[in-house]
Amino acid sequence: MKKDSENALWIEIRDSIGAIKDISTEIALRKGNISHIEQFRDGNRIHLYLEIGGLRNLDGVVRNLGKLNSVSSVTIVPTLKKIYGKRVIVIGGGAQVAEVAKGAISEADRHNIRGEKISVDTIPLIGESEIANAVRAVARLPRARILILAGSLMGGEITKAVRELQKAGIPVISLSMAGSVPKVANLVVSDPIQAGVMAVMAIADTAKFDINIQKGRRY
Repeated sequence: MKKDSENALWIEIRDSIGAIKDISTEIALRKGNISHIEQFRDGNRIHLYLEIGGLRNLDGVVRNLGKLNSVSSVTIVPTLKKIYGKRVIVIGGGAQVAEVAKGAISEADRHNIRGEKISVDTIPLIGESEIANAVRAVARLPRARILILAGSLMGGEITKAVRELQKAGIPVISLSMAGSVPKVANLVVSDPIQAGVMAVMAIADTAKFDINIQKGRRY
């Protein structure tokens, strides 16, 4: 029987001990591999979002999960990758973040029209420790592919966090600013709108911009 390459399930579960174990056991019996899992609580309702690869007979898994005492309902849904795709993350001061987002959203629109899926996430923050924590957390965000740091002064603990993020395989674009962050960034761009545009180009399959070739350059 043909295996489905990538599936996602939205499961409402009862608040009971062993619910996740019951669900994962059933999926494993069907040779499914859970690649991503998120849990949500809305009042008394609990939902699981699962991304699963290698499943044999998806419809059969859904039927069997629906029979579990710990499960209220099961729905097959598109994966978040198919809906939202790759993520550009923008962190920094409100005004700069807004300008970077303007460029990133405009460029993402061009590529998404061609069949890409690229989304833009922003958070305005102040404070060295707050920004450093946010930078480190990017490595834990599903589908995050590139980070843009938009501000007037960043260094110290933020620079350490940038190096850690780069080791995790996520490149960092910095606006031209005071501090040590521009010295370690993969790319430094003076214009915030252009920084957003170049970030999207760097991760888009429908673009020919290679950020590795541009490493260390300033624009």
